[in-house]
Amino acid sequence: MHEAYLAKYGAGPKRVVFLGMNPGPFGMTQTGVPFGEISAVRDWMKLDRPVGKPAMEHPKRPVLGLACPRSEISGQRLWGLFARRYPKAGNFFADHFVANFCPLAFLEASGRNFTPDKLPATELKLLLAACECHLRRVVEILQPKWLIAVGDFAERQVERVTTALPIKRGKILHPSPASPAANRDWAGTATQQLIQLGVWS
Repeated sequence: MHEAYLAKYGAGPKRVVFLGMNPGPFGMTQTGVPFGEISAVRDWMKLDRPVGKPAMEHPKRPVLGLACPRSEISGQRLWGLFARRYPKAGNFFADHFVANFCPLAFLEASGRNFTPDKLPATELKLLLAACECHLRRVVEILQPKWLIAVGDFAERQVERVTTALPIKRGKILHPSPASPAANRDWAGTATQQLIQLGVWS
């Protein structure tokens, strides 16, 4: 599914690249698409491919692909905003793209999402080094004018990795329901942030 996402929508260059942190258990882990809310992937992006299971699957977070019954709220909000502004996915992806800084999902024993910033320093250092190479490659391929971080963690990585590059940077509020601010008209806030940056008019 991720390969299908890249093949259909990842042809560069793009004017704007949105950068998230890493896959969540009910988003990209299920669909292969960053912030991959199932209805957005299936109905708006028109992607429908088999999704494989990892060798060591978490018993409390099975990979069910598009059959997963859980909603990814962050993805529901992010892709919902884009779909309202661009009813046809192809029009959005003509000059926008969404990627993650880190392609790996981490889960606690309970099944709870474990974000990369909580890793021990030595492990985080190794992970960041690999992810930096990935981000530089994304920028090299897509040649974006804008790199927009979704949330604080992504913003820190964008600033650190792309400081020397001739690229405009910005940030929008992360759509996670864990953020109180995101639960008060996230779409309106993110839209205003993009307008103030000059990304959208």
